[in-house]
Amino acid sequence: MSRVAKKPIEIPAGVTVDIKGSTVAVKGPLGEDSMTLLDGISLKMENNILSVVADYDGGDKKIIASGGLIRALLNNIVVGVSKGFTKELEIVGVGYRATQQSKDVQFQLGYSHPIVFSPPAGVQLEVLEPTKVRVKGINKQQVGQVAANIRELRPPEPYKGKGIKYKDETIRKKAGKTGK
Repeated sequence: MSRVAKKPIEIPAGVTVDIKGSTVAVKGPLGEDSMTLLDGISLKMENNILSVVADYDGGDKKIIASGGLIRALLNNIVVGVSKGFTKELEIVGVGYRATQQSKDVQFQLGYSHPIVFSPPAGVQLEVLEPTKVRVKGINKQQVGQVAANIRELRPPEPYKGKGIKYKDETIRKKAGKTGK
């Protein structure tokens, strides 16, 4: 069993875990999420501590390799329904800005038209300032994908750094042409 799979998952107060066969449903203050376990992997719950148990009798390498993955995905679900996940984006450039329109966000990114971005269900977008956008949700993969889709609208360019970037991202700038 991998080192990651051996680590137990602590269930915080206010979060309930319901294990029915190979389906695990986790309910918390921010919402609920579920996942299906692979064959050969089961869960054991004792005193608000969840641990992954893998059946290695057959010696199937897929089960051995998947133990850590299942543990990481379950931990993400538990953290998501209790605390949630956020990604912050910054907009850099003269005239580049974002405005909130109910659930949608309208971006002015130097194109001839504004771009309206609608988030999928389970993800919220907040415009903190005209140049800062926050993506929130309980599913880590979905939050990251929405943030990547927004960044893709105008990726940062390497000469002036204009575009949409993650808050903690650093853009390596290139030197431009030198005049004679």
